[in-house]
Amino acid sequence: MTERVAVDMWFDPICPWAWITSRWLLEVEKVRQVDIRFHVMSLSVLNEGRDLPEQYQELMRTGWGPVRICIAAEQRYGSEAVAKLYTALGTRIHLGQEKLGPELFAAALTEAGLDPQLAEAAESTGYDQALRASHEAGMRPVGTDVGTPVIHAPGPDGGMVAFFGPVITPAPKGEAAGRLWDGVLLVAGTPGFYELKRSRELGPIFD
Repeated sequence: MTERVAVDMWFDPICPWAWITSRWLLEVEKVRQVDIRFHVMSLSVLNEGRDLPEQYQELMRTGWGPVRICIAAEQRYGSEAVAKLYTALGTRIHLGQEKLGPELFAAALTEAGLDPQLAEAAESTGYDQALRASHEAGMRPVGTDVGTPVIHAPGPDGGMVAFFGPVITPAPKGEAAGRLWDGVLLVAGTPGFYELKRSRELGPIFD
């Protein structure tokens, strides 16, 4: 039997496309020999100093809170807590369309079995050094002209391959999820392969 391997995904809780990709990866975990590990990147960090529309700038200002909380949870409880917290946050943010803020943060932390007082980390810059380090670890292999999702996975030769995407909607289930994983890993592991893209006609579908 093939040995299970670790696959790492970097996410920002506010990104709907990363959320869909994360749910796909959890399906892949059921049908392929992979174990998914979640890490934090930050669209707020990525977009620092960029000329953005005012509406997006406001989103980037509020986006600091969730990623700081994820880092705080990781520091206190370990990396496994990040996956539980991401599910609780993402369910509220993307499926529930709840407003980012202390109430949402505390509820998500409680659901994940974590101290709701960690919601206070949203306003603390004390976690920013660790946040930036996590962000850098995820983004360094893929560059800064992409966002999230970012995935690091073992390539065909055993070395790590890193890539942005896939951007999909809705998330494939069961063996369909596995087949997409096989294809993504094939192209990502091809030396010199950089881009495969088409115009997006659908918005995020959360099902």
